[in-house]
Amino acid sequence: MLRLERRPSASRFWSTATPLLAVLATMIAGGVLFALLGKDPFVAIRTIFWDPLFGQFASYSRPQLLVKAGPLILIAVGLSLGFRAGIWNIGAEGQYIIGAVCGAGAGLAFYPSESPLIFPLMILAGALGGWAWAMIPAILKVRFNTSEILVSLMLVYVAGHILSAASFGLLKNPEGMGFPGSRNFQQFPAAHNAEIFAGTGMHWGTVTAFLAVIGGYVLLSRHIFGFQVRVAGQAPRAARFAGVSPGRLTAICLGISGALAGLAGLFEVSGPAGQISTDFASGYGFTAIIVAFLGRLHPVGILLAGLLMALTYIGGELAQLTLNLPSAAIQAFQGMLLFFLLAFDVFANFRLRFGRVEVAR
Repeated sequence: MLRLERRPSASRFWSTATPLLAVLATMIAGGVLFALLGKDPFVAIRTIFWDPLFGQFASYSRPQLLVKAGPLILIAVGLSLGFRAGIWNIGAEGQYIIGAVCGAGAGLAFYPSESPLIFPLMILAGALGGWAWAMIPAILKVRFNTSEILVSLMLVYVAGHILSAASFGLLKNPEGMGFPGSRNFQQFPAAHNAEIFAGTGMHWGTVTAFLAVIGGYVLLSRHIFGFQVRVAGQAPRAARFAGVSPGRLTAICLGISGALAGLAGLFEVSGPAGQISTDFASGYGFTAIIVAFLGRLHPVGILLAGLLMALTYIGGELAQLTLNLPSAAIQAFQGMLLFFLLAFDVFANFRLRFGRVEVAR
């Protein structure tokens, strides 16, 4: 019979090859899905992965690669710290929303001032908003041992209602002729997260994402906190004997991931999105979970995975436009990445065995 047998230690080959095999399997399964929808699978895959970089619309789509990748990388780096320690923040989408609302509110409070201090204030407010929202599951976990998975996830829906209330109420544009949504930050230069170099897609959110990758790498490989994170994830009992406080680690990991998600929301609302609106929530917080695992919870891997996922976003939009593919098919295609990643990841810790299992009598 076919069975799974645990390896003595994780396979280095499978750990390295899993992301590549997951991408390849996603292409194959996605091709089958597109064929069932009546589309040429080779054209669809080429449109998603090749055309955004080298196709007819490359001059537009290349800069968008950094625009889409920035928030994914920023959120995923924060999530990876907790995931490594066995702390599961599934509600980064809510922290992303609250960071955007707090940061936008801090900027709009000073409209139409042109003070250079407004944007730094927005950055601080966005980070604090995301951090505060992540502290709710952290405190409940530490004090009452609640599940941070459920609490952080449920808070996403609360954040969605707060976003709607802000769009229709407190942050609503008084000159918007009754339509929900805040003022457009492109018309508020002191609060606008504009491109640093025109036509590149590089704005302060992208810069912060790259800094987060560097900071995450240094933190995990050169700092005692990184050692504590690794030990807590691999051997929780050993971590306690080594003096690692589970409550303190939970608060720090959730706080960092919340702050980075809040920053991602602030940079997005003040830049590419342009305003607080009822449809601001884009799912970046959930997609970043895929990015974190596809990058093997390593900052450099997350950087590459974020760029790849951003490519599927842009290529997916291009496929919808040129091939008339439904958006649900593109979302399913992106979800396949996590499915195959988890499927192949089994072989890092288990090997397939054939034969009968001897049962003691």
